[in-house]
Amino acid sequence: MKTTIMFKHTKPCMRLKGILLLFALLLLPFLSQSQDIEMVAIEGGTFTMGATSEQGDEADDDEYPVHQVTLDSYYIGKYEVTQLQWKQVMGNNPSYFKDDRLPVENVNWDDIQEFIAKLNAITGKKYRLPTEAEWEYAARGGNKGRGYQYSGSYMIEHIAWYDDNSGKKPNPVGTKGPNELGIYDMTGNVWELCHDWYGAYDKEPQTNPTGASTGEYRVLRGGSWYTAPRGCRVSIRLRCAPFSLNTLSGFRLAL
Repeated sequence: MKTTIMFKHTKPCMRLKGILLLFALLLLPFLSQSQDIEMVAIEGGTFTMGATSEQGDEADDDEYPVHQVTLDSYYIGKYEVTQLQWKQVMGNNPSYFKDDRLPVENVNWDDIQEFIAKLNAITGKKYRLPTEAEWEYAARGGNKGRGYQYSGSYMIEHIAWYDDNSGKKPNPVGTKGPNELGIYDMTGNVWELCHDWYGAYDKEPQTNPTGASTGEYRVLRGGSWYTAPRGCRVSIRLRCAPFSLNTLSGFRLAL
């Protein structure tokens, strides 16, 4: 005997809401995974931060004094945050050079903080920007570092998109070689915003430093597609206003 399920006493709009709710619950794990960020585990340790000897005579004054920094273990993004990842979270793409595979650019401090807050709400994680010290330790290869001038090599063309090879534009993330930890594009492609306020270094040893307590500028690291090799070294520092928008800078995440 055939059984018939009747919806005689259920309003059509209520049935539709129920179907949509079920669909959303089924889709939620997929959405969370699609907006997750591939991270690399960085084992904590002590390193020398600033213009160490391999940086040569090209270092700027703000790369001194060289000082010892000790960091706890953390995670950092394997790649710069892409335009696709930004669109999945924010529903828009502010970048000038548009391509899902490219790093997102033309975003400022407040934009990035809004992205992080929404991403954390979706994934249940605690993503953030890396501190300047975390960024440099990862760029140097962490405890696997070999003392390169750039992130992963002395030969910048092997690991970076910079002014001589970029075609005057950013390029898809992860298309040059990685550094010692398997992280891509920490030299070139786009400057990367860090957590810290820009400030002078302290010569004293530090543990898990977070930079100046206040300031006028934020810190950018790593160089860009428009930057000469000198400006792509692992110790180079650049300052920018928090509200600044440009096509040269983006970011990667830490955890």
